[in-house]
Amino acid sequence: MRGALIGWMGHGSYIAAYSTISTAALAWLFLSAMSLDYVEIWQPRPWQAWPAFVLSPIGLFLVLAGLFSRNPFSISFRKGGEPDAIVAVTRHPVLWGFLCWSVGHIPPNGDLRSLLLFGGFAAFSAGGLFMLEKRARRSLGPTWPTASSQTSVIPFAAAINSKAVITFDMPMAAAMFCTTALLVWLLGGGHAALVGADPLLFLGA
Repeated sequence: MRGALIGWMGHGSYIAAYSTISTAALAWLFLSAMSLDYVEIWQPRPWQAWPAFVLSPIGLFLVLAGLFSRNPFSISFRKGGEPDAIVAVTRHPVLWGFLCWSVGHIPPNGDLRSLLLFGGFAAFSAGGLFMLEKRARRSLGPTWPTASSQTSVIPFAAAINSKAVITFDMPMAAAMFCTTALLVWLLGGGHAALVGADPLLFLGA
């Protein structure tokens, strides 16, 4: 079904439609989860906000950079041509971004519904790494060994092993700009408007 839809719509349109539907589904999921009873597992402490403050911007940048960049291995708005710079960091930036975001939100949300919600996202993202690796191997066929030799699943592993050189390009610059703008909005009241919690107030509690 996925292949037929891409053939009919084009890859970019398919990813855009898929992202829109997924975003709507995620919004419904969050609203449904927040309507459940609050069952505390651990008491909130100000220091627990720091994982979210550190990991969420990284996660947001990776998601946006992954979507904006050409990437034959994983989720992206763009296919074809040489891989863009983010692929030298990891060939699955979008999934790593969601993993960072979800893991960062577990410590400051010490209730059962949040643990199931963010823990479920983390497990889904981690499992997706194996699924997309299998799909990429199948789609690239005999070119897989050469194509994958200059990147890695684990972020920065290829660079550490001198198989890739980390650079900075326009998709990464666009992702950095959008990440900064979204963070300013979220910390300026957007997060509170969306989910009813102000992360700056929690950090200073």
